[in-house]
Amino acid sequence: MSEGTGKIVSINTSKEKGMRKSPVKSAVLITNFGIDGDAHASGQWHRQVSLLAIESIKKMQAAGLDVDCGDFAENITTEGIPLPTLPIGTQMSIGKSVKVEVTQIGKECHNRCAIYYQAGDCVMPSEGIFVRVIEGGEIAPGDKIIVLN
Repeated sequence: MSEGTGKIVSINTSKEKGMRKSPVKSAVLITNFGIDGDAHASGQWHRQVSLLAIESIKKMQAAGLDVDCGDFAENITTEGIPLPTLPIGTQMSIGKSVKVEVTQIGKECHNRCAIYYQAGDCVMPSEGIFVRVIEGGEIAPGDKIIVLN
């Protein structure tokens, strides 16, 4: 894959915020809302969907943590794109019709969340990103992700 392309490794959802997410076979992203059925989908805010690279998860596995896709509460686990290096405002296409825009790199954790206690550490604050959905549609693991700008 070239520098500006990657793919979806896993799509993960949960009914509650701050919890590990479970993999699903596909998901529908709703324009200006988020992933249908996910706790973080709540419309007009900038953290509609979260992304974390499998490379970050593998780094935690190499450090001895028993973690996998969804364990850091990321909605989309990606491969091949250096997510934390993408500037705010970067747009990406996912699958056949979805378009998202990067709105936040990492996040400040005021308290250690359930994920920290369950997994032993959390990479989302430094390596995860958040996007808003510009154009919705259905996505599935294996779908291509293309950095557009």
